[in-house]
Amino acid sequence: MAAGNTLWDIPTRVFHWTVVIALGLAWWSAEEERYDLHEWLGYLIIVLVVSRVLWGFFGSRHSRFSDFLAGPRTVLAYVRGAGSPTPGHNPLGGWSVLVLLTLLLLQGVSGLFNADDILFSGPLYYAAPSEFRDAMGEVHEIAFNVLLGFAGLHILAVLYYQFMRGDGVIRAMLFGRAAGKEGLEAPRSPWLALLLILLVAAALWFGLEQAPQPQPMW
Repeated sequence: MAAGNTLWDIPTRVFHWTVVIALGLAWWSAEEERYDLHEWLGYLIIVLVVSRVLWGFFGSRHSRFSDFLAGPRTVLAYVRGAGSPTPGHNPLGGWSVLVLLTLLLLQGVSGLFNADDILFSGPLYYAAPSEFRDAMGEVHEIAFNVLLGFAGLHILAVLYYQFMRGDGVIRAMLFGRAAGKEGLEAPRSPWLALLLILLVAAALWFGLEQAPQPQPMW
């Protein structure tokens, strides 16, 4: 077992902080009706989340789902005071990561079907019947509110572990490791993560290019 390895690799940390910034900008751009910017932020979030899911299978040890998604017994034991089986996300934190990824993906995908009925329509707006578009509009609004609430709980949990339990989680997410929070294996190359991001972005672009466009009114 190597000592002093990075706990959370560069791709995981870049994903985390980029999503934080992108989500804040997405909220701002919607409030200001900057739908051109809002659309690109939605694409960015989709690419980031799908890439992070892939990194959860092919990435560094402590970025993989197999490292931090625990079964009910382990979660219950942790709640009762047992230690975490991994130096990365604890059993509760691991499931919160999955919930956040699901909400982010739901938010991004539902936005592809949205429109403001005036100037903006999402790239898949004309690819679905009106009933489905209306449903996606409701999902987009509800998912964002749930996402904000869950993100607030996530922040409170991080602050608790950082300042009440001296966990060093913030430093680890900024610099890769902290006292008592080091990886058990060397991280994988960030170039692999970049390749995954480029492939996901290309796949999204290609898929959206196939979407039907509005028919001319003449």
